[in-house]
Amino acid sequence: MVAPPAPLARGATAPAPASDAWVAPVVGEPVVLRPFLPPDQDWLAGHRGVDLGAAPGDAVVAPEAGVVTFAGTVVDRGVVVVLHDDGLRTSLEPVTGSVGPGTRVGRGEVVGTLEGGHGGGGGNEAAAAGHCLPSSCLHWGVRRGEVYLDPLTLLAPREPIVLLPLR
Repeated sequence: MVAPPAPLARGATAPAPASDAWVAPVVGEPVVLRPFLPPDQDWLAGHRGVDLGAAPGDAVVAPEAGVVTFAGTVVDRGVVVVLHDDGLRTSLEPVTGSVGPGTRVGRGEVVGTLEGGHGGGGGNEAAAAGHCLPSSCLHWGVRRGEVYLDPLTLLAPREPIVLLPLR
């Protein structure tokens, strides 16, 4: 007979199994150009997601399985939104979607490509480049209801993520 695991201390959390970890929506090891910086109050300015280094035309993948609920233009850039099976919602921008609303996607499945970019071609160059000038980037936001979460906390533990200075 195997003894049940000991209960966790109050406030402790069990490490998530690697199979439950999400994947970064960009190919390769993510390079964080701008981290998640939630505001002190909901109505204040903040950065409600992370900006990951990526080149125009790079594939963008679903970080976890779910259903695409939106793939279209918001103001001046393409946005893809995925409602995940656990109820969290991912937004990816600026992305030209390759799948439409209602499409079921798996973890790591391509949902679109990064738009335009600094000096690159295709689509909404100014919108794609403007957020991360002089680089191009993918903005990845995650929400539970109306509460924004740090997307990086959903990834499997790995080597330290590299933060690059803004130039």
